[in-house]
This record gives sequence, C-alpha cells and structure tokens, in this order.
Amino acid sequence: MGESSDVPALRRGLAILRLLGSHVNPMTASAIAGTLELPRSTTYHLLAELTEAGFVTHLPEENRYGLGLATFELGSAYVRRDPLERLARPLLRGLVERTGYTAHLGILHGAEALYLAREQPATTQGLVTAVGVRLPAALPASGRAVLAGMPAAQVRALFPNADAFVDRTGRGPKNLPALRALLTEEARLGWSIEDGFVSEGYASVAARVHDHDGRPVAAISVTFRHVCAGDCANTWPELAAEVRAAAGELTARIGGRG
Repeated sequence: MGESSDVPALRRGLAILRLLGSHVNPMTASAIAGTLELPRSTTYHLLAELTEAGFVTHLPEENRYGLGLATFELGSAYVRRDPLERLARPLLRGLVERTGYTAHLGILHGAEALYLAREQPATTQGLVTAVGVRLPAALPASGRAVLAGMPAAQVRALFPNADAFVDRTGRGPKNLPALRALLTEEARLGWSIEDGFVSEGYASVAARVHDHDGRPVAAISVTFRHVCAGDCANTWPELAAEVRAAAGELTARIGGRG
C-alpha cells in the first residue's frame, strides 16, 4: 500500500513541533523554514493549521511562533497516567514522614494546577488541595513551579490578560507583569513559595519535575499551617531542600533531566 499524501505533511508538522519544543524562545517562520529546509509557503501553511488546532501560538507583535496550549495539554495527559503517580507516592510518603506536612503531586492542565496525588500525616489539616482539585495555576506553589520552567511565550498564552487571574485571598499575582516577577525570582531561587495565596493560614513550597528534554511536567509540594505576617518573605530553604530532593528523584525515575 502506498504512503498517503497526508503523511509527509504530518511528519513536517511534527518536525515543527519538535523544533519549537527544543527552543527556549519563539521562532520566526523563516527561521523554522530554514532550519527544517522547508519551502516558506509550506511552512506558513503548516503553521496556520497548527495554530488553528491550538498546537502552535502565533505572537503577532513579534511575528514569531511558539508551542500552543494543546501541546502542553497532551504532555499533561501523558504524565497524568498511573505510572507517574505510582512512582511519586513513595516519595510523597517520605516527605510526610520527614516533614510532618501534607505532600502533593501536581501538574498543569491549561491554566490550572491539577492535583494527582496526596499523602498526609495522621492529623489532617483541612486543605482544599485534594486529589482531582484544580486551582488557578498562578496561585499554588506547585502551579508556579511548573510555570517558572516554561518559556515566557507559553506563560503569556496561558495568562493573556487580567481576566485570566483569580483572587482567592487578596494575595497573589493579579496580572502578567506581577506573575512574571514572581516566576523570575522563583526560577532564581530554585523553588516556588505560596504563602496564603490559596487559603489563609496555609503556605506551600514546591519544586518541579522534568522530562527527558528538561521540560517541566509536574511538581512536588508540601503544604503546612502558617500565618503570613510582616513582609511575608519566608523562603523555607531547609524545607525546600527536602522537596527539591524528592522532585529530583521523581525526575530520575521517569528518565528526565533537570
């Protein structure tokens, strides 16, 4: 049976997605065409189709292209499978034993943080972060831990305007510049912190998990009782070291690299 005429187009479209995924910054159509040795007309046609399907995002002000939300949703669907949770649960239990705090595994689903697994100490803390709960990704530490490892263009696609931000407690980023400032600081720090953004009287520390290409696919976090006072500038480095170690171990278990 001969090869369908659609197959070469599919292969070229996949090649574009792989190329965009390997670049930190969005690319121009001419750069994509040159790198893949494609005719410019073909490149523009494929980009238009991929953009319409949501796998590519067009940034008109820069005339560049980056990965779209559908690409990240596919990645989220992959890591939501049972093996990731099975690999993470012993690590979450270890965190609970060492810290005495509730531990979570979370991923991004669009602009939301989705909790896949939770282990907790014998005394429950009345948290809203149960398995299956979704929260605006800009608020919980687990959501921002993943966002801090994503290209700026993808973050902008997830949070295009002020309407994309949710206020639960009066704290947390309320627009894209505020979110970017937080993500920049947390990328420098190496972990993410949430202090009363989701629920008053609770704080969280999170670190991201990476796939084989070094992309963020999930986050491990611990949540504990804490009342924000003063400048609320706690970073909890000792606790973060425990969380980062668990995230690093999960990264290794799924064949990722951080």
